[in-house]
Amino acid sequence: MAKIDLTGRVAIVTGAGAGLGRQHALELAKRGAKVVVNDLGGTRDGVGHSDAAANKVVDEIKALGGQAVPNYDNVATIAGGENITKTAVDAFGKVDILVNNAGILGTRPSTRWRRRTGTRWWVSTSGAPTA
Repeated sequence: MAKIDLTGRVAIVTGAGAGLGRQHALELAKRGAKVVVNDLGGTRDGVGHSDAAANKVVDEIKALGGQAVPNYDNVATIAGGENITKTAVDAFGKVDILVNNAGILGTRPSTRWRRRTGTRWWVSTSGAPTA
């Protein structure tokens, strides 16, 4: 079965600094997509911020011969969603693909998890601007 060619497409992958998001970003790049690697860089329970995870994945994509830029905005906010999209449009001129993978994994009480998940779902369905 032939792989899907994504040459010329632009993808945003949220939560792309590790795990499944990283794998999504790498695979999209291998198939020719230009990738915005978004990751806030916090801990598994949503605390803190670091540029390191997104930068590492961008470096991996570039080492494979692909094109990628990092973005460190928080997908849980409207401004964050707008800035992620702006990064894609500024770097590559458009957005074709969105993989909304970002999330928080931790051992916090379930009510807090539901509240965070609800926020993320609301932003992903109503706050993500189109390019």
